[in-house]
Amino acid sequence: MRHTERHRNQRIGWLRAAVLGANDGLISTSSLIVGVSAADASVRSVLLAGLAGLVAGSLSMAAGEYVSVSSQSDTERADTEKERRELATQPEAELQELAGIYEKRGLSPSLALDVAKELTAADPLGAHLRDELGIHEATQARPLQAALASAGSFCVGAAPPLLVAAFWTGSVTLVIALVSLLLLAILGGAAARMGGASIVRGALRVMVWGALAMAITAGIGKLFGTAGLA
Repeated sequence: MRHTERHRNQRIGWLRAAVLGANDGLISTSSLIVGVSAADASVRSVLLAGLAGLVAGSLSMAAGEYVSVSSQSDTERADTEKERRELATQPEAELQELAGIYEKRGLSPSLALDVAKELTAADPLGAHLRDELGIHEATQARPLQAALASAGSFCVGAAPPLLVAAFWTGSVTLVIALVSLLLLAILGGAAARMGGASIVRGALRVMVWGALAMAITAGIGKLFGTAGLA
């Protein structure tokens, strides 16, 4: 029977973008709504601010992720082309370089050279990209995937506080803060669980930052809202 394994690093690219997007969407949108609501704004103004924050934030996250990951992808492509040229012009030097890598990992010189020869015969470029440069298919930069994951997850994170603001009939400030903190705990714990880290620590760290962001924006909204009415 063939033994197959799935490791967490196989999903690190989209998981990082998705978690970052959802956290940012939830924290920024809830903080924005809480801040505007604390300034005694109308329900219409609160909803408009939240919706604008959702649209602008999701597009900003997508653009930021695309540019960032594209830079990584450009670097990987440049390194790949450089390695391809070196393999074509200096095959023996590249073979010795690969053997030296395996020696440093604990193989004897003769075995390291044999392994390097066999891997070079099968896929020379793949062997050098993997073992010399650390470029793996599982962690390879995918700009469009990262951009879409960030934008989509931002919208998912931003939706709950916006829905609360739309349908809650009373004061939304405290309700949105409590709902957001609960969702942040769930999101942080789930992300930590998927990444193999402590669930409690993952939940607490996003809750602390979320609470801090909402407290500061609520204070600013209260201050300037009151000042504007004076």
